[in-house]
Amino acid sequence: MRPVRQLVASALAAFLFTATVLFGAAPASAHDKAESSSPADGSTVATVPDSVSVTFNNRPLALGASIAVFDASGKDWADGPVEMVDTVVSQKLLPGAPAGKYTVEWRVASSDGHPINGTVTFTARAGSTTPGGGTGSSSPSSGASAGAVPSAGTVAPGSSTTPEKTPDASEPFPWSIVGFAVVALALLVFLGVTARRKLAAGGDAESDDETAEE
Repeated sequence: MRPVRQLVASALAAFLFTATVLFGAAPASAHDKAESSSPADGSTVATVPDSVSVTFNNRPLALGASIAVFDASGKDWADGPVEMVDTVVSQKLLPGAPAGKYTVEWRVASSDGHPINGTVTFTARAGSTTPGGGTGSSSPSSGASAGAVPSAGTVAPGSSTTPEKTPDASEPFPWSIVGFAVVALALLVFLGVTARRKLAAGGDAESDDETAEE
């Protein structure tokens, strides 16, 4: 019976090791991340752009997306709702933005439903060239054609609103869980088959000993 116990202990150790590796690696790869921005973080541009954007490695969920663009005095120059095209989330700016340093605070729900956020800064040598008296999104159809996000305007800094997780076609399939289940099933089958063989071999040995004694 000792070999069987050793086999059970080895299989259990392998099972626990596999579970630790799979579940330990899953959270690290679950959340999306920002790959780039326009203007680039820390860059200096000639004039304040008409819009800013952040590009992600996967398409984030639309619900709850927001981008705020603050000047040096703390005024938010974001104009209207954010727009989403594939993996790019952009925000138009109000006309008349002055020269100076700007801080872009973005917040989206990653493709797995978890909220992520970040900050980008840039400096403009000159103010906005967009004529005053209007907004950068004067065309009624421009937002719809560019993928405007409904009911997802900018929020004040420090807002703790958490986007509700909604089903999304781009949400990655949890292959790590499937792999864990397959490995666990294989270990259990291997353990059962091997244990039965060991028990059968032990029974045959006992029968042979009884026959020899007779």
